Amino acid sequence: MTATLPTATTAPERPVGGRGLLRLALRSRRLALGLGILAIFALSALIGPWLADDPDAVSADLSQAPSGAHWLGTTQTGQDVFAQLVVSARGTLLIGAAVAALATAVSVVIGIGGGFLGGVADETISLISNVFLVIPGLPLVIVVSAYVKGGGLSSTILAIALTSWAASARVLRAQTLSLRTRDYVLAARVYGEKRWRIVLVEIVPNELAIIVSQFIHAAIFAVLTQTGLAFLGLADLSHLTWGTMLYFAQGAEALAGGAWWWFVPPGLCTALLGTALSLVSFGLDEVLDPRLRTRRPRKEKEAR
Repeated sequence: MTATLPTATTAPERPVGGRGLLRLALRSRRLALGLGILAIFALSALIGPWLADDPDAVSADLSQAPSGAHWLGTTQTGQDVFAQLVVSARGTLLIGAAVAALATAVSVVIGIGGGFLGGVADETISLISNVFLVIPGLPLVIVVSAYVKGGGLSSTILAIALTSWAASARVLRAQTLSLRTRDYVLAARVYGEKRWRIVLVEIVPNELAIIVSQFIHAAIFAVLTQTGLAFLGLADLSHLTWGTMLYFAQGAEALAGGAWWWFVPPGLCTALLGTALSLVSFGLDEVLDPRLRTRRPRKEKEAR
């Protein structure tokens, strides 16, 4: 009689529920750090303008270094840099969130819709996406922004969103082409489910991680692009953002004059915001994708 050795079996992974997802999110240091930085910026944008002084008010303190009266110094006209920085956070975050929402919505409709429908509709949408991908992004944004210059923040948001959806749409289309041939999608078609329900119930939830990641990267692209446009003088300079602060600092030759407190804070905040969004993206990848989780189970640690 021969003894049979037990074979190692891998238990199927259980879906992560709401509480389990929250626990995993709290265990991700990158996600926690990114969310913490974003929370600080969000609070500054929400309540900061009510607590800070008037950013346009001038005073006799011209080009003063940081002090107790002016935490981040003043500009050449005596305006408080800290007040401008706090008020600019609202405009910068608004542009990032609005562009990300609009670009993601367009990419979802075009990418998933074209990939699911197939045929002539898919070929036409792919052609449009390829045209936007061939044209360099920054020159296209500059041309569109120069054409609609003077229309306010809405024009800036539309200009950036118009040029930032194509790459995400291509990714979603490729993923949809793979998902539409899966067994559960074919079964839903056999049972007579409507197309919109198959897309919303079967396709979109399986691409949620990609959609969230693309939303975050679209927000990063929007903030950096708006900062670049404002620095070049192509954005609406009547609305304060961190980019317009850099523009006015450059125009007043703050770097040559040694007024580092004028251009370092908005540049540092822009970098921190991009870093925070990247940390959130990496942390969500760890939470949503079990293969990327670096935390080992307790039993495995004890065995070692």
